[in-house]
Amino acid sequence: MQLLQSQTQSTDVSAKLAALRSLLVAQNVDAYLIPSADEHLNEYLPEAKQRRKWISGFTGSAGDFLVGQEQCWLFADSRYYEQAELETDASLIQVSKVGLDDHKTLEETLESLGREAVAAGKTLRLGYDPFTLSIHQFRELQKRLEPCGVVLVAIADNLVDQVRGQQPWADTEPAVDYASSKLFYLSDTVTGESVDKKLERLREKLKNSGTDILPITKLDQIAWLFNLRGWDVPYNPVFIAYAIVTAQKAFLFTNLNRIDINIYQALEPYVTLLPYAQYASTLKSLLTPSSWVLIDPKRTTMGTCQLLKNSAGRLLCKILETANPIESMKARKNATEIEQMQQANLQASRAKTRTIYWMMQQLAAGQSLTEAEVAATVERNYAEEADFQGLSFNTIAGSGANSSIVHYGTPNPEKVLQPGELLLLDSGAQYASGTTDDTRTIVIGDPTPEQIKRYTEVLKAHINCAMQKFPKGTTGAQLDGITRSTLWYAGLDYGHGTGHGVGAFLNVHEGPNGISKRVSEPLEPGMVTSIEPGYYKPGWGGIRIENLYVVKELPKADNSSDNEDALTWYGFESLTYIPFDKRLIDCDCLNARQRQWLETYYQTVLDKLTPLLNDAEAAWLHQICSL
Repeated sequence: MQLLQSQTQSTDVSAKLAALRSLLVAQNVDAYLIPSADEHLNEYLPEAKQRRKWISGFTGSAGDFLVGQEQCWLFADSRYYEQAELETDASLIQVSKVGLDDHKTLEETLESLGREAVAAGKTLRLGYDPFTLSIHQFRELQKRLEPCGVVLVAIADNLVDQVRGQQPWADTEPAVDYASSKLFYLSDTVTGESVDKKLERLREKLKNSGTDILPITKLDQIAWLFNLRGWDVPYNPVFIAYAIVTAQKAFLFTNLNRIDINIYQALEPYVTLLPYAQYASTLKSLLTPSSWVLIDPKRTTMGTCQLLKNSAGRLLCKILETANPIESMKARKNATEIEQMQQANLQASRAKTRTIYWMMQQLAAGQSLTEAEVAATVERNYAEEADFQGLSFNTIAGSGANSSIVHYGTPNPEKVLQPGELLLLDSGAQYASGTTDDTRTIVIGDPTPEQIKRYTEVLKAHINCAMQKFPKGTTGAQLDGITRSTLWYAGLDYGHGTGHGVGAFLNVHEGPNGISKRVSEPLEPGMVTSIEPGYYKPGWGGIRIENLYVVKELPKADNSSDNEDALTWYGFESLTYIPFDKRLIDCDCLNARQRQWLETYYQTVLDKLTPLLNDAEAAWLHQICSL
């Protein structure tokens, strides 16, 4: 059956690629770039906008697809090396594992193709949809590729959408009107700040920057600003919309049919509600030669940038390029949002802990369990908590070799957990109070010495970051190196970042903060981040240990200096309280500070969870939290 499905998928992909290539000829382009993102630069996409997945078969949340007249390339980072090979047909698509020495990046591949074209006395014309590339991405491509003979050609109507509209695919694709989920309004008691106060703060920041018009294309920024949520995008409580804020007015463009009278009444004093299709014309109508428009090059598409120009390509206004102020406003949670996040993550901690307890009981009784059963159980336990809204991402429950697939999002109903294997359970939930994300790695049966050694090293890396005090101005890149230091000493590493920002009942991956070599944003109080070091060995398995933390300013008494000019120091406070698998911990390898952190953490786990569990669960928790 699996072979038949694979053959059918390959035939389907081949036909889709053939149809797309016919459009390349019609558009007079040699290749076409299909990024992961959509018009709002989303990471998670509505089904109707999952263009790269639809045409290639690759389901990862990141990775660019390049289609030429003869060849195709999928560019995947280390999180998706195994997944990309499993989900694509090597006879149709060449997987380029970005980061490996013998694999080229998208830019390097296009540079080679461009030089080949120049050698043949031609140029390589690369087609792209301007609404799927950020301004920053476009400029980086242009800077690297134009000297190599590559010309970027903007194509207004997305070519993948045109193929999807053809037979035999037209009748099987999602409806065009995909932005139809009902919107709901969050009260100030949940958000901690009203819409008018947020607009007031935002306008003050625009004034200080000397700008008076702000186009907003990112969905989580729009949802946060207007205290609205929806379910147009899987796992993310956002809705398809654009917004514009000026010194006097605010506009929200979306499908108005899904807005009820209560939302109208709440927003009417501060916001003009308009149909989604009026975004472009409204933005153009606001532009004057003297107006200053704030544009965030990393979070605004080339499509919006082109709206600021006339048909001759001349600017209709003045532009200031800088970070969208909403991004940092949203990232620094207020006291109410932090309290809500604490509640949500405590609920998720109880659900995950109860799942681990259930697993242990089932296995001890000799019952067999599958990956899919574990995933279904944690999801059921999440749903039993108050105000459950849905998952925050597709549950990762990978055992054995599957645990080394970093974003393994397809728990297998036929994969039975086997003694000696590791199970990596990465899951999260959306509650009305907040967003959660955590990972635990559990051994099935008795662990091997190698499993204990690797797990302990990952735990040490997690603890080192979690207990780190750092001065104001410290960036995620600096903490990333601190986290990896002991792993590097042991000759180990992991290919993903150490942590990502998390929204307050918003996206599970949120900027601008994070803990990664690529993040230069300083960590500030109120920011929520994951800490999730790992280790992955194809065929052997994977380990990841993840908690969410909120950045807190440390009391002066905790500072290391009594000098009046002492630095301001920050630290992490955990939002996640779930026990680790003590069978995998070699406590003799922990230093005194690491052991003290672990003992304190376990005591807090007991204090917080014991009152929320039944007697059997509580007794088990006390047993596994003893070192």
